[in-house]
Amino acid sequence: MTLTRPGPRTASPTASPAPATAPAPDGKRRGGFLPFSGWHLLLAPLALLFAIPLVWLLLSSVMSDAEINRFPPALWPSGIDLGGYRYVLGNALFPRWFTNSLIVSAVAVTTNLLFGALGGYAFARMRFAGSKALLVLMLATMAVPFQLTMIPTFMVMKRLGLIDTLGALVLPSLVTPFAVFLLRQFFLSLPRELEEAAWLDGCSRMRVLFTIVLPLSRPALSTVAVLTFLTTWNDLTWPLIAINHDTHYTLQLGLTTFQGQHHTRWSAVMAGNVLTVLPVLLAFLGAQKSFIRSLTSTGLKG
Repeated sequence: MTLTRPGPRTASPTASPAPATAPAPDGKRRGGFLPFSGWHLLLAPLALLFAIPLVWLLLSSVMSDAEINRFPPALWPSGIDLGGYRYVLGNALFPRWFTNSLIVSAVAVTTNLLFGALGGYAFARMRFAGSKALLVLMLATMAVPFQLTMIPTFMVMKRLGLIDTLGALVLPSLVTPFAVFLLRQFFLSLPRELEEAAWLDGCSRMRVLFTIVLPLSRPALSTVAVLTFLTTWNDLTWPLIAINHDTHYTLQLGLTTFQGQHHTRWSAVMAGNVLTVLPVLLAFLGAQKSFIRSLTSTGLKG
């Protein structure tokens, strides 16, 4: 018996050609010779452009009033002057304003997560008479500007005796249509089989919501929490109308007292704005990944 060496293997005429470019080790295809997406060449300059006001705010907060008021304005401080921070932190009411804003924002975030989850789950999974009409009516309220509901809201708060109290800031922000709508959209993307299996085990709807649905909805809950915190923390119009006494001021309303009719301490204004923006920036950076995951899951991405 003789052994013969097999000849070279020829390509079959029906074989599919090899791909021109192999995928990257992380599973994503890279275009050309760049180690990153070509969109970064456009997004990086735009990111720097949007960061310019924040950088200018930070630099101005360590300038003196003379440097800020100088014309042409100084682009870089000649030295670090912390007079604005000392003036803001030395104000006896500043910690009170910070606490008031923190209380109002924390209550608004908690209630929007709770009531938004209950309303969103009801619209996503329960069918009742007029549910679609009620959903459309709720979404229509998102198109109504606050200026139209400002006076009726003030009259309601006055009848309840809540004017010039933190309750007047908390009550109108207990739940928003956006929170209900966003959580509803996310709940629709979850498989029903998980809930049906829990129902077969004897779980009630409330137990299914809090033990199964909400743990799977952390991206959407994070998005609602961050957006609610941003809106409540930065609100100036409604506190300006509902609050009269300076001990009940929020941080945004308290910062306006640094601007006088004849003289303004711009270094204090800039330092106060830096201290105000810092919690918002940290909250957004902490929930950035969850924010993006939520938008891609609910179909709200651009």
